[in-house]
Amino acid sequence: MEDVWSVAVGVFQVWMFVVVFFIMLPAMFGLSLGVTGVYIQILVKILEWATLRIQRGRQEQPSVPVPLPNGIIERAGGSMEEEMGQLRSSRSLVGGEFSLSDAFYFYKKGLESIADDQVTQRFSSEELASWNLLTRTNQNFRYISLRLTVIWGVGVFIRYCVLFPLRITLAIIGLSWLVIGTTLVGFLPESSAKNWLSEVVHLTCYRICARGLSATVHYHNKENRPQKGGICVANHTTPIDVVILANDGCYAMVGQIHGGLMGVIQRSMVRSCPHVWFERSEMKDRHAVTSRLRAHVAARTKLPILIFPEGTCINNTSVMMFKKGSFEIGGTIYPVAIKYDPRFGDAFWNSGKFNMVSYLLRMMTSWAIVVNVWYLPPMTIQDGEDAAQFANRVKSAIAHQGGLLDLAWDGGLKRGKVKDSFKEEQQKMYSSIIVGHNMSSTNTEEE
Repeated sequence: MEDVWSVAVGVFQVWMFVVVFFIMLPAMFGLSLGVTGVYIQILVKILEWATLRIQRGRQEQPSVPVPLPNGIIERAGGSMEEEMGQLRSSRSLVGGEFSLSDAFYFYKKGLESIADDQVTQRFSSEELASWNLLTRTNQNFRYISLRLTVIWGVGVFIRYCVLFPLRITLAIIGLSWLVIGTTLVGFLPESSAKNWLSEVVHLTCYRICARGLSATVHYHNKENRPQKGGICVANHTTPIDVVILANDGCYAMVGQIHGGLMGVIQRSMVRSCPHVWFERSEMKDRHAVTSRLRAHVAARTKLPILIFPEGTCINNTSVMMFKKGSFEIGGTIYPVAIKYDPRFGDAFWNSGKFNMVSYLLRMMTSWAIVVNVWYLPPMTIQDGEDAAQFANRVKSAIAHQGGLLDLAWDGGLKRGKVKDSFKEEQQKMYSSIIVGHNMSSTNTEEE
């Protein structure tokens, strides 16, 4: 029994030595030994081979299901006026005469929404081109060979028996360091030294946690990184977005106060850095929230605020409506586009399907987190532009840079119903088309 215990202690010591000296310490100083890069290159080669093997196997076995194209239906890209104009063009209308053909436009749109609406599909896992040797994959690819099965089995062993314990160890170390470090810094008097130490603690913690997810992050246009006194806004795919962004710079977080472990972390963080946490009752008071955020931005020495204006996680394919509240605060907006590589793991958090613990377990047993981050040039509100228009302009810039679909829908539809105002807007648009035809016909008769 003593021999077994000695072996266990020896293995633990070697394990901690590797974790501390080869992973944690380089991460704390923002260095990399290149191991993760080599690991990603090997993964790419394996996944490419698996894709070719599946494609060749499908040709050899015609009974294997053929993959469906992305998207269940083919949508027309025109506006209501353009599409309805095509339907009405075959009839000679007098003034504002109603045409029964108009009903076909709304009939078509209704069937499209029932079959595959643009909102619901943004809250399900992003479809892959081929199998990534993980459980979650495109169900159309079911070809299995002996070599694929062996590779998959080896992958399960590596992910669950090597990577998972390693990532858990790093996550525990990173979170412990965050709580202990920020608590100790919180006892120091307010000074520039305290602010510097706080930033060092936050950066090292997030870097350790990022290594705990095997995160490979490519930052582009670093000259546009958010500056103090500004507001950083980004598209939102996962809670890990915070770790990805804070791995390259410090931010003041905005959110609701929680209990349990999350509450302990929040209370320790706010001691060393002016994060903006709200009580549940305060979150419902828009005026109070805006006032506190505006006061934070007015202090040019404070860290930039990090906000995700969508208000919910979207599945890495699109950017949905930005809430205008973040753009009513004033100050400079620093847009950031985040795009995850779905081949190595599904970063999207479907909060309606997975709780936080099960989601993090899925992340820690995936291959890796590979992500591109683009810092866009700072933007300010223009003359004659309201907050909603400014929010849409920023959203469009983020979607264009990240190669994401730019959607006008509210992410709140994930749990709620379409607002009556949107229905009324569609009704007014249709009415304007009828009135427009009426006006043009009347002018023609007068001439």
